[in-house]
Amino acid sequence: MYRLSVSRTFVAQHFLTVPDPGPEGEVHSHRFTVDVRLAAPELNAYGYVVDIDAVHAALDDLEARYRDALLNDLPEFEGLNPSVEHFARLFGDRFVEAVPTERATSLTVRIHEDDDAWASHERSLR
Repeated sequence: MYRLSVSRTFVAQHFLTVPDPGPEGEVHSHRFTVDVRLAAPELNAYGYVVDIDAVHAALDDLEARYRDALLNDLPEFEGLNPSVEHFARLFGDRFVEAVPTERATSLTVRIHEDDDAWASHERSLR
């Protein structure tokens, strides 16, 4: 299995909407690091899992969307607690809309909320 991983780091804000969220119920910032990992059992004709330039372009757009944003105000988070788990899935949703996945069979989006905590979402692409 071949794997390709590209990362981005940006600051965004959120507040949790669960009962009794404690201090996390107030608007606060996180320095998020997003790792996008694609896997494929074989490479395309150019020797790629996917075109890394397309991955970088999609991540540039996604970073611009989320950098300095209040996640709670974005339409994709409507009705959701903006947990890092939901963020990982929603980030992946937008990523797969933007990148031709060619031979890739799976996508994992891992989002580090701080230095010692992360959540991820994995999906099959076939």
